[in-house]
Amino acid sequence: MTQDELERAVRETFAQQVAAPRPGAADPAGAAIRRARRTQRKRTTTGLALAAVATVAVSAGIVQLGDVTRRPTQPPTVVLGDPSNQVRPEPLPSGTGGVDVPPVAPDAGPDVLLAGAILGADGERVAVAGIGPAERAQRLPENAGWLVIGAPTTAGRTLWAVPRDGTPQVLLNGADAIVVATDGRQVAWRDGDEIAAAGLVRTQLIAPVRTPAPAGAVPVGFVGNAVLVRLDPARPGHALWSPATAPLDTGVDRITLNVYGALPDGRLVGQVSSKGTDQPCLALLDPSRTLTPIETACGPTLSQDGLGAVSPDGRWLLLNGASGKKAGALLVDVARIGVTSPGSPLVAGHAGPPLTGSVAWNAVDEAAYIDESGKLVRLTAGRVHVGEAGAAVTVPGADAANRPVVVTGS
Repeated sequence: MTQDELERAVRETFAQQVAAPRPGAADPAGAAIRRARRTQRKRTTTGLALAAVATVAVSAGIVQLGDVTRRPTQPPTVVLGDPSNQVRPEPLPSGTGGVDVPPVAPDAGPDVLLAGAILGADGERVAVAGIGPAERAQRLPENAGWLVIGAPTTAGRTLWAVPRDGTPQVLLNGADAIVVATDGRQVAWRDGDEIAAAGLVRTQLIAPVRTPAPAGAVPVGFVGNAVLVRLDPARPGHALWSPATAPLDTGVDRITLNVYGALPDGRLVGQVSSKGTDQPCLALLDPSRTLTPIETACGPTLSQDGLGAVSPDGRWLLLNGASGKKAGALLVDVARIGVTSPGSPLVAGHAGPPLTGSVAWNAVDEAAYIDESGKLVRLTAGRVHVGEAGAAVTVPGADAANRPVVVTGS
């Protein structure tokens, strides 16, 4: 039926309902038709406006991403995934400016990556095909899967995202170094003569930002929205790079050896070189003042391998070192840094065999790690504090050729 035929039918219907229309009376059929036409015109205009706004938004996003592509003279690191037109998400603020820490389930053990499968603490097993030797792994936010960082190769490192169905997706390939924020929402990597950072939404890297970096500088962590950069692996010194506001400033810090995490008030727990001695000390660092030490404490012999992590509440630090003549993992009460009396050394408890990789704090005072023999060591800080070291258990299927990797954030 055509538009004219429809209008005639409406007029005839109204005419039959009006027995004796008076001259000059309002035409109800015409009024109904006019109202329908006005409504149709409004809907059409609104639809066109929304389409125009959407087109502008998409175009703006594409332009923004186009501005951060690599220079053609650089050998590219492959960044896979759909960058889309989303704005790079900032991490949720912790309220203190410190490192964001994902929620942890009390009394639950850590997940373990072993021989092409994720072995969940709850008994779940997710087969992961196509992933090479891994160095680190952590859970994605909202329990959406896992992130896996490959071991170094001649071609560089690889970052995989593994959804719950176990089908890996390559996010980065050929990077010199890769680090993921503790909350799993940001990634930074070394690429040629630049350091890059990007937001992570589910299994997609979005809005990458790059900055020139000195030779040897590598990202080693995140502090809030900033990337923590080790300036030279052979020397002390770190810098904080804010990708959203400025290029990398190498700053003035030349004493910080390692950074292990943050306290609830935003101060960082780190290791610094000490004047007049070859042994490093622990320190509380101020990230707003170029990592200036606020308090220091010396005593135990500390390893400089950088392995270690602060508990979610900032109370405990687990790292490698030696207390007395016994070497291995040490547990330090962070609250004692800076409050020991002059001449009284900081006391550290022996927690177990040495760390060989990441530390998974799965509760406020419970931690797990892999030792040199490939066993899973689990400990409770309160028990170590009174002299009871952690217990090492064999991971089923682990051997010299298949070393497990503990999954952080689990």
